[in-house]
Amino acid sequence: MTIKLYNSLTRKKEVFEPIEEGFVGIYVCGPTVYGHSHLGHAKSYVSFDAIIRYFRYAGYRVRYVQNITDVGHLTDDADEGEDKILKQARKERVEPMEIVEFYTRSYFEDMDALNVQRPDISPHAAAHIPEQIQLIEELLASGHAYEKNGSVYFDVSSYPNYGQLSGRKLEELEEGVRINVNTDKDDPVDFALWKKAEPGHIMKWRSPWGEGYPGWHIECSVMSTKYLGEPFDIHGGGLENIFPHHESEIAQCDAAHHHGFAKYWMHNNMVTVNGMKMGKSLGNAISLKQIFSGDHPLLTQAYDPLTVRFFILSSHYRSPIDFTNDALQAAERGLKRLHGTVKLVRDQLAHAAGGDVLPAAAELIETQTAAFTAAMDDDFNTPKAIAALFDFTKGVNTLLNSGTPLSKQTLAAIDAVYRTLGEDVLGLVPDQLTAEIGGDLVDGLVNILIHLRQQARANKDWATADTIRNRLTELGIALEDRPDGTIWKLTR
Repeated sequence: MTIKLYNSLTRKKEVFEPIEEGFVGIYVCGPTVYGHSHLGHAKSYVSFDAIIRYFRYAGYRVRYVQNITDVGHLTDDADEGEDKILKQARKERVEPMEIVEFYTRSYFEDMDALNVQRPDISPHAAAHIPEQIQLIEELLASGHAYEKNGSVYFDVSSYPNYGQLSGRKLEELEEGVRINVNTDKDDPVDFALWKKAEPGHIMKWRSPWGEGYPGWHIECSVMSTKYLGEPFDIHGGGLENIFPHHESEIAQCDAAHHHGFAKYWMHNNMVTVNGMKMGKSLGNAISLKQIFSGDHPLLTQAYDPLTVRFFILSSHYRSPIDFTNDALQAAERGLKRLHGTVKLVRDQLAHAAGGDVLPAAAELIETQTAAFTAAMDDDFNTPKAIAALFDFTKGVNTLLNSGTPLSKQTLAAIDAVYRTLGEDVLGLVPDQLTAEIGGDLVDGLVNILIHLRQQARANKDWATADTIRNRLTELGIALEDRPDGTIWKLTR
């Protein structure tokens, strides 16, 4: 497989060539844990989950590092304001580390629900303070940083390539910060590597420059290279982090060590809600827990986590995505159709007789698997990959409705496609599907009605039998009479 990906650093698609053959090292900026995860988190981490899953499907050994930011991320996302975790701790009247632990657990609960595989390593920024201090000392020694009044700043003028990722010129940066000048800085465009802790600041550590805490950017530079080396293959994150966060990460590591930093940069696009940017002040900031429970004024119902995952993967990771009830309900219907066919295949597989794989099934598998992999090879185009999976499902339904029972080998080959492409790569087709399409209660009730209908037909009570079928059809449940019995599936 030849995988092409869009490199934000070069602004073009490139053939992926790993630094170490057969191995992919990828770092994705993780959450700052001061609140429950929201739709933006889902967009980013579901998107990168599919990317990582596909690398593994393609035969690569992957080390996926995703950090937990538990200190140093200030409220203006740069060098001003207060620590977001300290602010939340004061609001909830608890210790900062209580905030960190509570919302870290909440984050992983939400990601587990979305079927996002856990990172191989989840380093915490606060646990890597010594390494951050060491990198800062190296930057000071090489003349790329300076200390002022207990704080340390990166000298942007000392690194001519600053702006290479974002495309911003130094003059533009100076113009943008002219009205918000930090008097400790030699130049307003310089950024903090270490901040002096003011009196009363709780989260602080000893350093050669006095008590303080690290800047946000230095944390990711240290955690990524500690576990992936320099340079490493892929650095990912949200589009909003290109500047100043990712730009500053590159400058710190490259200036200190001259090894290069990340070879490829990948960025997922933004999330809107009903066409508007998401924000608390707009009343449209919806947490994932609210989506799963339906507990938000903008939601007309609760949505299953796999429906949310399916909806996200139905758009390209580099495209913006707009969450609306209509769009989520359409995703819900699409996923139910997919699951309905898979469940039908697995139900028949449990009772099928042996035999060779049907040639038409083998051709369908080969054609749509090729279409799926071609889509994913082209910058992880999950919408096209899903389209290939649905074309495959359409073909499967044609085979199932042919009137000829399919052999066990044919059904097993079809199910293998759903297990590899549908689950191993896209994470959309779990082993147990009953709960996804209605639950044990619905499954049991429909089977009771099927049994009553069979009794009515045996008694030649055609009116009752037709009434049961028609009422189920009105509810979106189709019955199909087969030589080995009657099965049901959802039609909407």
